Amino acid sequence: MDRKLLEILVCPVTKGPLIHDRKHQELISLSAGLAYPIRDDIPVMLPEEARELSEEEKTAWREREKAK
Repeated sequence: MDRKLLEILVCPVTKGPLIHDRKHQELISLSAGLAYPIRDDIPVMLPEEARELSEEEKTAWREREKAK
């Protein structure tokens, strides 16, 4: 995923920042608790296409972000 594109994109629900999950090819919105899929290098920024993050996932992502 292009770094400049990631800097421009925001969560369509909360307008908050996104985290690129390279392993799962998703963009994570902690503020909305959603993971938007990336298909063929194209982010699918539709809330109805996003999956809801579990509480464990949200906690793990928050800890990773704090450690940066």
